[in-house]
Parts: sequence; C-alpha cells; structure tokens
Amino acid sequence: MRELKPGLEHTFRFRVPESKIVAGLYPESPEFAVMPPVFATGFLVGLIEWTCVQAVVPYLDWPREQTVGTHVDLSHQAPTPPGLEVTCRDARPSADQARAARPFAAGSAGWGVAGIGATRTAPSPVL
Repeated sequence: MRELKPGLEHTFRFRVPESKIVAGLYPESPEFAVMPPVFATGFLVGLIEWTCVQAVVPYLDWPREQTVGTHVDLSHQAPTPPGLEVTCRDARPSADQARAARPFAAGSAGWGVAGIGATRTAPSPVL
C-alpha cells in the first residue's frame, strides 16, 4: 500500500434509483414494503463504504490489497427520494489514515444534509 497523505479527500455522486428505497433493502419485509419511498439508511451506509473504497483504490495494489469498513457513526438526517443525487465526501485529515475515524458527509440537492458522521476502515487480506 502506498502512503496516504493527510488531507486526502474524495467525492462521489450517486443518483438514487427506485431499487435503493427502503422497500428494496429487504424485499421480503412487509413492514419495509409500506414505508415511504426514500433512500434507505442501509443503502446510505453502503454508499459511504463505496466512497471510502474509491478514495483509497489508487493507493492500493487493487484488488490484491483491500480495505473493509470497521465502524460507521451515522446520523441520517433527511429523506432522499428516488431520482435525486446524493453526494458523499470522504476526508482523511489524520496521519493514521488507515484506522483513524474520518468525517464524511452526504447530501442531496434541495433536501439538505442526508447524513453526517465518521467512518473507520482497516486493511484486509483478500479471502
């Protein structure tokens, strides 16, 4: 793994499809089936993980070297209906880039901040 420099930032934009609403998280759940058609928190966690992976892939011998999420501290603050774009930003201000908690933000135009929090990742051997 090449050294990650403090200050590394990565932004990823994702347009929410119908398949990523609450009902799509567990299609077998009758409770989820009747919930509002908005971007599911579980999919937001996955989108944040995806953004973090994209940020470090240029520094790894991908796919032989990988990272996995080990902690997510998330506040999902606003609904995002299908069709809107969510922008995720991963920032790595720390010298201990691999395991340090890093702030992230996710937002959707016109709806405000969708989520804020911090993540941790760790190197992982490919299984």
